[in-house]
Order: sequence, then C-alpha cells, then structure tokens
Amino acid sequence: MGGKVPLGYDVVARKLVVNEDEAPRVRRVFEIFAETGSGIETVKRLQAEGATSKAGRPLDKGDVYKLLNNRTYVGEAAHKGQVYPGEHQGIVPRELWDRAHAVLQVSPRVRANQNRAQTPALLKGLIFGVDGRALSPTHARKNGRLYRYYVAQRVLKGDAAGDDSIVRRVSAAEIEAAVVDQVRALLRQPEIVVGTWRAARREAPDLTEGETQDALHRLDPLWEHLFPVEQARIVRSLVERVVVGPAGADIRLRLDGLGGLVRDLIAIAPSALRAAA
Repeated sequence: MGGKVPLGYDVVARKLVVNEDEAPRVRRVFEIFAETGSGIETVKRLQAEGATSKAGRPLDKGDVYKLLNNRTYVGEAAHKGQVYPGEHQGIVPRELWDRAHAVLQVSPRVRANQNRAQTPALLKGLIFGVDGRALSPTHARKNGRLYRYYVAQRVLKGDAAGDDSIVRRVSAAEIEAAVVDQVRALLRQPEIVVGTWRAARREAPDLTEGETQDALHRLDPLWEHLFPVEQARIVRSLVERVVVGPAGADIRLRLDGLGGLVRDLIAIAPSALRAAA
C-alpha cells in the first residue's frame, strides 16, 4: 500500500499530513465495510469505483483489512501494543471507525450466517415448476428453528389439490445445495476450464490457462465465507434456470458468465483467501 506512508497521507517535514485526494478513498473503505460487513463485497465495490492504492494498483482484500486495522486513520499511533493520541490529523471519524470495528469483532462465518438469515432466497427468480411458473420463497418457524422452502404458485393460490403433475414445495436448503454442487462440479471439468480461459482472454489477453484454473478452484474454499449477495451474484451469473418436477430437478447452467466470474476471482488475493474473512 505504498510503502510506509499510509494511503491518505503524505510526509512533509517528517510529519504525516492528510492527502486530500486520497483521504476520501480511505473513508470509502470504512463506509462500505460498515454497511456490508464483507471484505469481498467491499473490494468489489471499491474496484467498481476505481479506488486504488498509492501506487495506482486496485485495492484488494488484504489492503482493505490493513486499512481497517490501521489506527493512524482515527488519529492515533500504536507502539509496542499501546495506543497513543497521534500528532497527525485523523481521516476517519471515530463513529465510523467504531461501526466498522463492531463488525470486525464478529467472526466472518457468523457475519455471513447473520446476513444469510436475512436474505435466504438464493434461487429467487431462477426456480420454476414444470408448468413454467416460478416457485416463491417462503419460510416457517418451528420450535425456534427456521425452515425455508420454495412453494408452487398454485399451492399459494389454493388450486393444486389432487394434481400430482407439479411439485408443491421443495426444501430451499436441499435444492440450493444441489445447484451449488452442480456449479462446483462444472468448474472442475477440464473442458470448462479451457472454454472459460478462451472466453476470458477476450477482455484479458494476457490471462493464462493456469491462472484461469487457479481462479475457478478458488471458489470451493471461498464459498462458505461469501455473503448471500455475493453467492447470489455468482449463482445468477452461472445458472439460467432450475426446473423442479416429480422426476427431480433440471439445472440449466449458462457458460457465458464464467469469464466475468474468473475476473472476479482473480481480483481476490490468495492471501485474502487464506484469511477467509
């Protein structure tokens, strides 16, 4: 992140002074993370906005967490485990710092589960019955436990009695797991890797087949740490339609979304994946 001088500052007469052009980028990192609670989502938004390091490199997940944990930005200095008021001007308001750090105190997996409970319908708009009508997400609570389903429109309207040609409802957890497993299996197939590489090279001519394969393989260890909005984006880019009937589920995948997925996965630094945060 530009050596020893943090993004958002310059050194003048051996003192840190605020770089007014860079400071908004720093605050933006804190704002997005406090809003989303996700390092990966923060990186995606920052890169979409063109945010860069001092060296002009797109900010990655490692950069984001270094920024979030750098007390320089709140006007403090840390030395040998102790925190002191700094002699420089802070960039990030204390209220924003506290909001971001309240999120950091919660483990990544717990944060993801909390968000998943709020936005659970991974296949909303993608799952249909054999009658061509969409299934709607719904849920019920029993003994304090949440059960999620996708329900046929005719069941919701009360006109499905005696009709065995449709599936009335399907467990959301089961059908979502089946779709995700299908996507993961797809990304492991050698011919898919080659096809994805060729497609992605249209926008990234220097991309190698090995880099493409590595990027696709990143999805497995990363998936459980993704927030629902991130999972849904991947699913929607790769799944065209899921049709459920008495004989089972037909999962129709789209390959044209793989190039974009590779670019997204390459943008995630391997060190950030190891952190899985």
